[in-house]
Amino acid sequence: MNLVQQLINGIVLGHAYALIAVGWTVLLGVARLVNFGHGQIYMLAAFVTWWAVAGLGLPYPVAILVAMAAGVVIGLIMQAAMLRLTFTQDLVSIMIVTLGFGHMMRGIAGLVFGGQPQVLETPLSYIDFEVAGAWVTAQDMAVIIVSIIAFALLHFVLERGSLGRTARMVAEDPKLAQLAGIDVRKVYFSVFAFEGAAVALASALVAPRTPILTSIGFEEVIVTFVVVVLGGIGSVAGSYVAGLGLGIFTALFGGFVSPAYATTAAFGVLIVVLVLRPSGLALGAGGGRR
Repeated sequence: MNLVQQLINGIVLGHAYALIAVGWTVLLGVARLVNFGHGQIYMLAAFVTWWAVAGLGLPYPVAILVAMAAGVVIGLIMQAAMLRLTFTQDLVSIMIVTLGFGHMMRGIAGLVFGGQPQVLETPLSYIDFEVAGAWVTAQDMAVIIVSIIAFALLHFVLERGSLGRTARMVAEDPKLAQLAGIDVRKVYFSVFAFEGAAVALASALVAPRTPILTSIGFEEVIVTFVVVVLGGIGSVAGSYVAGLGLGIFTALFGGFVSPAYATTAAFGVLIVVLVLRPSGLALGAGGGRR
């Protein structure tokens, strides 16, 4: 077993985890909302990207934009249906509704795209680089670079921008924020639209690494949950470090122990960390609760 190759695989996987978790980091940590249809948005965006490339013949970068647009639309539709629930911060009902949306998206994807696995081929997948005797593709490098840029921009916006402060004010007390002149509806719609676009971007970049199936969303929900909680809810830097660490741990555990128990081991790590440090990593304000 090539240790360097496993480390590289873990770094790529970790950045993929972190990128998939970007939307939920904002949604759960800043707006204090949940979306258990997150994984199904990922799945649907993967199919949309594949369809744009294989069906419409669009260039891969354009297909990414198409997927992100689809993610925005899905996010807006979900928020429109749940607007009253988000105003009242009824998290239990929001969980149920988003789970329902997730099942609907899975059914729609099955009807539209079929039940057969699809493979998204991109020009970046055929470009290889050798690093210390190990191999990494340009597609993997794109995942790493975009993830770093996304987290850097998100950290800047939430820490220094007015948008992050406004979103946290709305999350703290929507009615008070509305009395202060903040358009609460616009904030909620913006957060869900951002989540849809972010997870669609992650999907379009990560999906070429694995077959695209209607069932892939479940694992993404689990991974996202682990990353956000392990990193400290609302901590942008914490989510990035948690995603990277989880990816490296999963790759090494799968390579040297057994991939069948990698998820179980990841939850074991989550339990240990939360017992020793209940707030998670929480490496910075990032909108998290103190």
